[in-house]
Amino acid sequence: MASKFKVYVIRPVRNFLIYHLLYLMFVFGRFMPRKLLLWWHGCLAKLAYVLLKKTRNSVIKNLQTAFGSEKSEDEYYSIGKRMFVSLSKTFTDYMIFWKLKTREQFSRYFKFVGEENLKAAYERGNGVLCMVTHTLGWEFSAILPPVMGYKSMGASSRIHNPALNRLMIQSRESRGMANITRDHSYDILVERLKQGECLIIMIDQDTLKARGEFLQFFGKEAYTPIGCARLAMATGAAIVPMHTIRNDADDTYEFRILPEIPFVQKSTELETLRYNTQIHNDVIEQIIREHPEQWVWMHDRWKTTPEDLRRHLENKRRNQG
Repeated sequence: MASKFKVYVIRPVRNFLIYHLLYLMFVFGRFMPRKLLLWWHGCLAKLAYVLLKKTRNSVIKNLQTAFGSEKSEDEYYSIGKRMFVSLSKTFTDYMIFWKLKTREQFSRYFKFVGEENLKAAYERGNGVLCMVTHTLGWEFSAILPPVMGYKSMGASSRIHNPALNRLMIQSRESRGMANITRDHSYDILVERLKQGECLIIMIDQDTLKARGEFLQFFGKEAYTPIGCARLAMATGAAIVPMHTIRNDADDTYEFRILPEIPFVQKSTELETLRYNTQIHNDVIEQIIREHPEQWVWMHDRWKTTPEDLRRHLENKRRNQG
């Protein structure tokens, strides 16, 4: 009985309240001074970093896993704190920029760097895999290609909270991005890439929801989705890495589009997928090393182990059988 009450009463009410609270924050955020909001939310983020011990320790642990003895304990603490503050301010700006739709509007706050790399790949007409890195402005990275005039789609897993899922989809679609639910979407993605569209794709997080391989990331094995390489092999689409960096000095952003990553064909399909995905990991690692305070270190990138994967696949086969 308690479980049914939670499913049919508590959860829907909670989702309703969260959705409308966030929506009100988005609405009222446009009418308050941006500088004041950024300052206040930055202060709250500093306090949260001190109080949320479990999250702070997770951030520091992941930084230690990545950099080892390259940095000191004080540096790890400082990087985590700066990341927390910048993430808070980036989310604040996402609320404030809720109604920005055009390139001209975004250009007040964003500098577009390297567009020639995306333009050249897009004009070939074979589709573009926009390989977005989870720097703190990842959601800006996802919506900016369609804002810039490139026909784009995004494949996303459903957020458990339906209200938040709806809010995310509304934000993306209002900027011209077609949102495609990831479940059983592979054939749709292939077809639309062959028609020349851009696909926003992110492979720098640990997930068992996508097919992956254990590859090197900061010198340690990390379970890495191979979807980007797999789609490139199936369609001939170009792979163009991109990410958004926040400039805290003046509260502006740079949307950086890097040169296309050549696709290398190896002797077998698995070897091809592993080889190219390792290159993608290397590119992402270099981006993070350049701005370590701008990646989502609360995410446990090295969580999945070979044993976890084995159990997952066994359970999946058992459920299907």
